[in-house]
Amino acid sequence: MSFALSPVAGNEGYRVESFETVGSTNAVALERAAAGDPGRLWLVSKRQESGRGRRGRAWSTPEGNLASTLLLVESYEMKAAATLGFVAGLSMADALDAVFAAAGPAVPPQIGLKWPNDVLLDGAKLSGILLESSILGKDLFAIAIGIGTNVVAFPDDLPYPATSLRATGCKCDAEMLFAALSDAWSVNYRIWNGGRGLDDIRKRWLKRAHGLGQDVTMQVEGRVIEGRFETIDEACRFVIRDDEGARVTVTAGDVYFGTATTLRK
Repeated sequence: MSFALSPVAGNEGYRVESFETVGSTNAVALERAAAGDPGRLWLVSKRQESGRGRRGRAWSTPEGNLASTLLLVESYEMKAAATLGFVAGLSMADALDAVFAAAGPAVPPQIGLKWPNDVLLDGAKLSGILLESSILGKDLFAIAIGIGTNVVAFPDDLPYPATSLRATGCKCDAEMLFAALSDAWSVNYRIWNGGRGLDDIRKRWLKRAHGLGQDVTMQVEGRVIEGRFETIDEACRFVIRDDEGARVTVTAGDVYFGTATTLRK
């Protein structure tokens, strides 16, 4: 079976190009943009050799997993474009709903969205999202939305729990997941509508938010903030009610819940 877009994605002008093996789908996407690609291009592979996550961390994509990047070429304000990671996370969650309904297991795991860029199953990391961008010209940007997903395997040497779709009993492959993802993205991107529909995306994201209302520790530029995860605000920033009762808004940082909180104290 080869990678294919959903009918909805195809009708909305998206394209897909697949690789047997790739260094980094994000890197290829930005190269294509620099060469004049108009965007709405999915780049997908079941093996990625030089994948990376936030802050330059390595992201492993062995054979059978899904490395996917969507290239957009748009004139959005970068402030709005920065929220596309939440569209991507929500789209992966919606895609997982569809895949579990079609390919099991009978009792699917709980899907959670961990701020800012992780998709979890029963609290274990399944998928990570990385946004990268480049300036192409006056008011024109290339945005690479990378989504790496553990379909058949996951690393066992991580400082946090991880999982794969195979480990849950789901009988799907990377091609099935990608088709569902391309469909869900098309719907949610239309709702997002250049940032005008962000509030709807935010509310739906919060319904799946991992750790909402729970104790949390954040590491932000060398300092530690402790408190309770209260919400994400209208710009999708992380909001903590700290131990002194103050409301703290964070744009970027590492988030730890549960036992990981005590480990970082």
